[in-house]
Amino acid sequence: MTNNPQSFNKTRYQFIPRVLVFLTRGDEVLLMKRADDRPVFPGLYNGLGGHVERSESVLAAAYREIEEEAGLRPSRLWLCANVAIDTGDPAVGIHMSVFCGPAPQDSELRQSDEGTLQWVKVSELSDLKMVEDIPTLLPKVLAVPPDGKPLWALYTYDDAGKLHMQFEDN
Repeated sequence: MTNNPQSFNKTRYQFIPRVLVFLTRGDEVLLMKRADDRPVFPGLYNGLGGHVERSESVLAAAYREIEEEAGLRPSRLWLCANVAIDTGDPAVGIHMSVFCGPAPQDSELRQSDEGTLQWVKVSELSDLKMVEDIPTLLPKVLAVPPDGKPLWALYTYDDAGKLHMQFEDN
């Protein structure tokens, strides 16, 4: 038994928490081209990120993922978006917290097994083969200032597997 007054009902819709991070350096953003052998998004460009571990805040998870995937420790991150992702499962979806922040100066990237890191000029993003939401999401989150209000979004997929993205006003 626990002293925690929070209740949990397995019949209610639940979210799996994830984080996505975009570090910037001048007019560039750090992206990872996912390794071809990865089960999720192989060969596609994406930000850094992953799952939130037990007893870890989403902000702590964002910093941990950056360290694990790039060997970097930025001085500051800010929340740019909250995205609810309907996975098609009636009981479980994904909640993705999207962060941005400046990369530490004079820092060396450490490559990981998950993919190849690359600094990409924002003006050249359209040349890349990216995870399907990134061409729409990335410009929106890069426009959120450190003291700005985060975006709210809902991602759904239709019966043909096409992604639909809805952004809500704050």
